[in-house]
Amino acid sequence: MTPNFGQTRSDIRRNHALLTPESHEWITQPDWPGSELAFLISPDMGANFAMGLVRSAEGLTDIAPAAQGIARFVFVLDGEVTFSTGQTLGAEGYAFLPPETEATLGASAGVTFLLMEWRFVPRGEIPAPVFGKVSDIEGTPLRGDDWLIVQKMLPTDAGFDGEVNIMNFHPGASLAYVETHFMEHGLLMLDGGGVYRLDDQWYPVGKGDAIWMGPHVPQWFGALGRVPSRYLIYKNYNRSPLDAR
Repeated sequence: MTPNFGQTRSDIRRNHALLTPESHEWITQPDWPGSELAFLISPDMGANFAMGLVRSAEGLTDIAPAAQGIARFVFVLDGEVTFSTGQTLGAEGYAFLPPETEATLGASAGVTFLLMEWRFVPRGEIPAPVFGKVSDIEGTPLRGDDWLIVQKMLPTDAGFDGEVNIMNFHPGASLAYVETHFMEHGLLMLDGGGVYRLDDQWYPVGKGDAIWMGPHVPQWFGALGRVPSRYLIYKNYNRSPLDAR
């Protein structure tokens, strides 16, 4: 292994962070026997949610549901994830498990998946679990731009307190303007690359990089290179800035 002499592209700031693969710290947790986790985003850095990667060389069985009041989202990167309710997810399959979902989780050997959890803010009846795969989702142009296609993984009705989307950029495409808003984001680059502006910083990003965007941070992305760029992005949604989280 070549020493990195203290170098990393990761950058943690007051209202945003870039988390890059060479700085991941893989740890074990009592609630996840047989696996290693790299927590990338957490409330300790100012976020209102947690996001990390889970991997297992030997496979997983009977992983307990999330804690009371916590919603869980799983996105499979490699291998298969199964649930005690009968669903099996392959690569780019996903599951939204609302609070108090009793399903346990299992996984194949060599699995890697993205895990997001947040304290759910209910509005009326808690929605049912959602299972799906990205290839089944019809994309729509963002604000009429057919070089920037959005695939929404969750229903848009007000019972859901967040969105999880796949953003697809043609080479050279970009967000139409620098956004600032009270919602925060967790992002994982899936393919391609480009430049992400966060506050007054400009970051080259590529596959495997993760980003936290805090409330009101200026943000913008432009895709570079000769292949399409894709990222998965979460945001709290359908709730007022005054709603407790």
